[in-house]
Amino acid sequence: MANRYVVVPTVTVLAVMKGRLTGAVKGHALLKKKADALTMRFRQILRKIVQTKQDMGKNMRQSAFALTEAKYAAGDFRHTVFDSVETATVRVHAQQDNVAGVKIPKFEQLHTGGEGTKLSLTGLGSGGQQIQTCRKAFINSIELLVQLASLQTAFLTLDVAIKTTNRRVNALDNVVRPKLENTISYIKGELDELEREEFFRLKKVQAKKKRDAADKDAAVIEDNLKAASSLSDVSSNVLKTDDQDEDIVF
Repeated sequence: MANRYVVVPTVTVLAVMKGRLTGAVKGHALLKKKADALTMRFRQILRKIVQTKQDMGKNMRQSAFALTEAKYAAGDFRHTVFDSVETATVRVHAQQDNVAGVKIPKFEQLHTGGEGTKLSLTGLGSGGQQIQTCRKAFINSIELLVQLASLQTAFLTLDVAIKTTNRRVNALDNVVRPKLENTISYIKGELDELEREEFFRLKKVQAKKKRDAADKDAAVIEDNLKAASSLSDVSSNVLKTDDQDEDIVF
């Protein structure tokens, strides 16, 4: 009972179960393709994450070295930079990418054009070149950080989607399809049993009709024989009466 659905074994229910089984097979194939597509994209993102982290390590070392050079040439220039910044030079734009029906967050770096003359001339009196080199190095680091954040967010989203899809595939393969197949087998068996019972009942009814017809024919024959016997007796009595009558003389 646990391996099949509780249904009434009828032809209509059998057709419904066959339709559900067909849908389950198609759904299993589609989910399998979806899981394969997500897994392929997942591996691509994983390779990009590894490469981006390696590039990030190299770039951060270069940025730290450039910052050390700028501090050595210009001293503590933090207040000068803070006073020179009016608007954010780099902004992050969030959008969504669609992979096999799964929406994946994607971040893009946008330059707002805040690189004005005031910012470009920061530290011109002392160590200006080192400051600009440091600035470009950290802008590249920010770009890599945005890429890494986008890749890691997509990685986590795909990981959840793949696990959910695999659970659905396993449920269809190990629970739904076997229960539908067992239910269809049960309904077919019950319908075959009902057909055999109906065939046996029809044979019994036909045999009874034949017996009734034979009994009726036998009764008719017996009645005919009795009628014929009665007529024969009447004829014999009439003949005997005629033989016993005396001749009449005129």
